[in-house]
Amino acid sequence: MLKFIVSVIFFAGCFSAYSQNCGFDLSGRVTDIHDGSVLPNAVIQIKSLQKGTVSDLEGKYRLDGICEGTYEVEISHPECKTISRNITIQGNTSRNFKLEHHLEELNEILILGDVFVNSSVPEKTLRAEIIEQYSNASLGDALKEISGVSSLNTGNTVVKPVIHGLHSSRVVIINNGVRMEDQQWGVEHAPNIDINTADRLTVIKGAAALQYGGDAIGGVIIVEPKRPPIKDTIMGKTIMNAASNGRSTGLTSNLLKSYETGLYWKVQGTLKYMGDLQAPDYILSNTGVREKDFSVGIGLNRINYGFDAFYSYFNTDIGILRASQLGNITDLVRVINSGEPNYVEEFTYDINAPRQDVQHQLAKINFFRRFRNAGELKMQYSFQFNERKEFDIRRGAARDRASLDLALQTHNLQTSFNWDQIDNFESTFGINLSFQNNFADPATGVRRLIPDYNLFSAGAFALGSYFLNNDFTIDAGFRYDFNQIDAEKFYLKSRWQERNYDENYSNLIIEDFGSQWLTNPVFNYQNFSASLGGNYQWKQNFSMVMNLSAASRMPNPSELFSDGLHHSAATIELGDLSLQQEKAYKASLGFEGRFDNVDFSVNPYINHIRDFIFLEPLGIEQTIRGAFPVHQYKQVDARLFGIDINIDFQFLEMFNYTTRFAYVNGQDIENNRPIIDMPAPNWSNKIQYYNQSLKDLKIGLGNDLVFKQTRYPNNDFTANIPVDGELTPTLVEISQPPEGYNLWYFDSEVKLPLNNRSNLGIRFSVNNILNTKYRDYLNRQRFYADDLGRNFLIQLKFNY
Repeated sequence: MLKFIVSVIFFAGCFSAYSQNCGFDLSGRVTDIHDGSVLPNAVIQIKSLQKGTVSDLEGKYRLDGICEGTYEVEISHPECKTISRNITIQGNTSRNFKLEHHLEELNEILILGDVFVNSSVPEKTLRAEIIEQYSNASLGDALKEISGVSSLNTGNTVVKPVIHGLHSSRVVIINNGVRMEDQQWGVEHAPNIDINTADRLTVIKGAAALQYGGDAIGGVIIVEPKRPPIKDTIMGKTIMNAASNGRSTGLTSNLLKSYETGLYWKVQGTLKYMGDLQAPDYILSNTGVREKDFSVGIGLNRINYGFDAFYSYFNTDIGILRASQLGNITDLVRVINSGEPNYVEEFTYDINAPRQDVQHQLAKINFFRRFRNAGELKMQYSFQFNERKEFDIRRGAARDRASLDLALQTHNLQTSFNWDQIDNFESTFGINLSFQNNFADPATGVRRLIPDYNLFSAGAFALGSYFLNNDFTIDAGFRYDFNQIDAEKFYLKSRWQERNYDENYSNLIIEDFGSQWLTNPVFNYQNFSASLGGNYQWKQNFSMVMNLSAASRMPNPSELFSDGLHHSAATIELGDLSLQQEKAYKASLGFEGRFDNVDFSVNPYINHIRDFIFLEPLGIEQTIRGAFPVHQYKQVDARLFGIDINIDFQFLEMFNYTTRFAYVNGQDIENNRPIIDMPAPNWSNKIQYYNQSLKDLKIGLGNDLVFKQTRYPNNDFTANIPVDGELTPTLVEISQPPEGYNLWYFDSEVKLPLNNRSNLGIRFSVNNILNTKYRDYLNRQRFYADDLGRNFLIQLKFNY
């Protein structure tokens, strides 16, 4: 009997063990608790089962063959505090873990730690290695390395980034955690940023980073400084540049000191000196540049609290092509129609009128505090002062006096709270308050293009990410903004009546000054923005992002109030008080992956913009300062769609081939015609040889192919030109885009070790090898002269 009972118990136990399901998986992702960055090489183990694994490069892990039950799971990382969690397994289970990644690099008070970016929006990043190649160039030049990003130029020294056909106020730039405010409305106002302060440049192609505003209809550019390590060290680099075209030189240097306590300080400075640039056949007179910049910072990184204080000064003096300033209508029409410049002098380093002199100062201080079982609070105050002077060609005592003198002050306070106490869910919410004052100095003696105004803004936002499982993330965000602009603007009575303002805006008049009205426009705007999307990853090598966004922005002061000669743009610009808010509805898809040695990404998109604001040519006007094209701000419903493609192919171990293609199609759907100033289709290719054993030798050959823009509106007009003493109607061909072009370039680099910690990098490159004559459709000075000719560059870089 006893043997029978033992046998029954034995077989029952065996049956129970056999029937228990032990085929379940535990999977997820390991990330930094502060900024959400992935943590590769984290160890995840269930010691009671003697099971363990290591997270991959994307922070993902998977444990299989687990039976039902509750287990203690231990998660550790070489630079993190080890944690343990009790996990109940009742089926395939997904669980993400967050660690205190504080012994190497904290990121909470640096750029990507402050910017909550939807993972469902396509983005691309340039790292320090690429940025350093543009040390003596501009932010806009460097960003053209990214497909879908082009540039709107005024000559070759004023470069504005264009994302998916949109620029200026539609592209938000975040510099070291601060939204830049630097009169960015002007087409010839380049971002006032020293590219040498950046360790990473990230372009987000859509309305992301909603905590900084909902008006990023084109996208967001994040300028990220170098992250200070949490250890006792000192590091830095010095870069010297020289170029043949413009006979330019440049020097930049930075130094960063950090301590094990988390304290750090940094200092950086840049000098640039350039003379007249040269087209293949002639000098581009008065195109020199002077630039001097510096920045300092100090901060403290601790696990639960820290601060960062930063100050930067940016100053640039830029010559504007002398051939773009013409004395009469006859000369202007002749130059536009013939394409030949009427002013060419010998090379010089002198910078004369017309020119820009711009100073930008930025100061900020921010603080973060992490609360146990709650989340992280961040607060930041920033101040910016931008002074822009534009000098026209003047005579007599006024020759050294600015024709445009704008001083813009911006105060901004922002606070946010990141709540991350629920597994698989993270949210951020907060508010922004901003006050801006613009002062247009009347001492210029010239009717002011942009008036005095105060701009008050208040915004609130809520953002969230839900990790549905190890492969699928859902993002959502919402923002509300209130803006009030209060301006004082003089209008010539003739212009006031010409634009029918006497019928609709007579209530704005506050004083009569004879030939002018003094008006006080006060406009209020309410903007709503939202974003919804998903990020799906599979087989570790492929991912897809999908995003729907709605963004809106108020008309900027230039679009509302411009009324006169914009000197450095060499155009007369007319705003419109009746302009409404732009509202953009964008759908984008991003697909990227890897097959063996091939990496690729494809990003199609469509953007419907209601009340799209653009600057349209109207004709020519003769003034006491010369003859200038007239442009007027208008508004239509528009549709933009396009695609960006990137392919990177590694072959024969030491060779790499990259290709990029971008196309954007802009259509005025009200008038059934193309939108003006859309980038032409462009295709870039490069092949590079790399040999690590030969002092990290790199040799590359590439080309940039820009097709002719065949989609453009016909804005040609007729002007009456004196011919033999009689006014003769003459067609002014201002619409026709230039021919497409193909530019070849070469670059090479080698690194020579100096000691155990330092090395010397030597880089030699040639742009426009064949000295090709060309003009770019998005260069505002294409009517007056050719673009840049051949350019030899050499760079020395000391890392220490």
